[in-house]
Amino acid sequence: MEQLVYLIPLFPLVSFIIIALFGKNLSKSITTFLAPGSILASFIVALLIFGAQLSHNHAVSVPLLSWFHVGNFNAEFSFLVDSLSIIFTLVITGVGFLIHVYSTGYMHDEKDYNRYFSYLNLFVFFMLLLVLGDNFLLMFVGWEGVGLCSYLLIGFWFRNINYSNAANKAFIMNRIGDLGFLLGIILTFGVFGSINYHEVFTQIGTIVVDGKLITWITLLLFIGAMGKSAQIPLYTWLPDAMAGPTPVSALIHAATMVTAGIYMVARCGVLFSMSEFTMHLISIIGISTALLAASIALFQNDIKKVLAYSTVSQLGLIFCALGVGAFSAGVFHVVTHAFFKALLFLGAGSVIHGMSGDQDIRNMGGLKSKMPVTYITFFIATIAISGLPPFAGFFSKDQMLAEIFVHNKVLFVLAVAVSLMTAFYMFRLLFLTFFGEFRGNDIQKNHVHESPKSMTVPLMILAVLSVLGGFIGFPHELGHTLGIHHWLDAFLATSVKMEATEMTLNTELILMAVTIILILVMIVLARTIFLSNKSVPNSDDEAMPLWKEVIYYKYYIDEIYEAVIVKPLNRISGLLYHYIERSGIDAMVNGIGTSVVNWSQLLRLTQTGGLGFYVGAMVVSIIVLIILMFVKI
Repeated sequence: MEQLVYLIPLFPLVSFIIIALFGKNLSKSITTFLAPGSILASFIVALLIFGAQLSHNHAVSVPLLSWFHVGNFNAEFSFLVDSLSIIFTLVITGVGFLIHVYSTGYMHDEKDYNRYFSYLNLFVFFMLLLVLGDNFLLMFVGWEGVGLCSYLLIGFWFRNINYSNAANKAFIMNRIGDLGFLLGIILTFGVFGSINYHEVFTQIGTIVVDGKLITWITLLLFIGAMGKSAQIPLYTWLPDAMAGPTPVSALIHAATMVTAGIYMVARCGVLFSMSEFTMHLISIIGISTALLAASIALFQNDIKKVLAYSTVSQLGLIFCALGVGAFSAGVFHVVTHAFFKALLFLGAGSVIHGMSGDQDIRNMGGLKSKMPVTYITFFIATIAISGLPPFAGFFSKDQMLAEIFVHNKVLFVLAVAVSLMTAFYMFRLLFLTFFGEFRGNDIQKNHVHESPKSMTVPLMILAVLSVLGGFIGFPHELGHTLGIHHWLDAFLATSVKMEATEMTLNTELILMAVTIILILVMIVLARTIFLSNKSVPNSDDEAMPLWKEVIYYKYYIDEIYEAVIVKPLNRISGLLYHYIERSGIDAMVNGIGTSVVNWSQLLRLTQTGGLGFYVGAMVVSIIVLIILMFVKI
């Protein structure tokens, strides 16, 4: 069954080619069938392979062709089927299919409907290539392809200069991370003589490698992860990625691009675990990113911006877990996060659709009666991301917190603080959007309505997954007591480095109880402020305390980057362009060209066409040669 793995990326690729080549001649109905249908076909194949993996659960390499063979460098175009790759494949194709279906309703009136779906399918293809590749080079091709497609999708409405700038920002910041990733791959080949996962990871236990080299390799690889998964300092592109259509935001934030860095670190867990410095750095950067983004989300008023910073925060929390060696827990949260974060973004898209494009939560309120399906599903996702039982986010977040607690108590306290802020700003968002009185204008009030079934059905499916998805990873100690097997850990054990968590049942129960109580306190606090007291955020024109202003404007980090990095580089590049490019290189090239033209004009005077002139010139030349001969003698 694993031999059919090539079909998984092939279906979206073929769909992209057909829509891209014949898009102008394809009707919307054909595209509506073809684009989601190809992703569904990939999902079905992935399910069949997943079933085969359940029976034997071992890694299978499926070679397709010999790609590069130069000297000692050998790269096969082959796919790796194991527990890690198939889990990510199921998430990408499963959630991706629901987003495609949702898009058929959300983008129905878009004139570039076919172009949108061609980009979307190409995006999914490259992401599948990234997770299924059997070596670093194939991963890098998928890595770069995902970056390219994100540029196309974020800047889909490129005629808007702000959207175009957001796409450029995402592209450039990811290129910074990609450079580190590429250098890490080159150094990996230099040390291990191979870019194949199996060959590299098996050598770790058999050859002696300088620890500093391992540290450099892992640091460079992590720089790539920082770019793709939006970690400090390369995180500012992700909130700006909201410029793209809302389904694109859901795809990028939930199931594809931002999970690439996490997948890479989990895949290379054996390698990363050899560098204590890198692992410690990952956990520090992860928790710092989580705290920073969560604090910013507390005061954002754009519904998509709140969710965007929530994604950055959740990714930071996952990296904190990866940094303490909790690779399985991190992967677990990626899966559950894909369910409820996709649901949140698609729910936000439904709200924006009902609000005639308005994204400001200060203009909303009272939408639960007008959009009941959207409200119920959004409410479920809010509970899930807040980490309350028995919803999916509780189980995955609990496992991460447990692993962090065992390894570092300070990180645990900070991680709990992130969880509390998450609960507060998500319920703030829920209350301001769906409760109270409607605060928009009369036109919006008359327009607000529930979204069509093409949009609400994916919401309902994701809501079910947000409720039940966490049971694939029931808490260890509690699960042992109740006789419930932690299926996900057992499944991932063959492809992900595992570390046993030493924690008693009583400790786990106490931590659970304390965390749940604190989260409930945050929810009650949010309800008191935004529902009972009917507090609504001030308009942008009204004055606010300095501390609040600093957080509201995202600690002015974008402005700092602009002043410290962007403007100086633009200034330097302008000077280089003026004095080196225009006054130097261009002047030299143009001068050569001008001199050739001038000399040719002079020489042209000798081409008279008169026979007498040519004979005279020959005679004069002979005389000059004779004179020179005698002078030489």
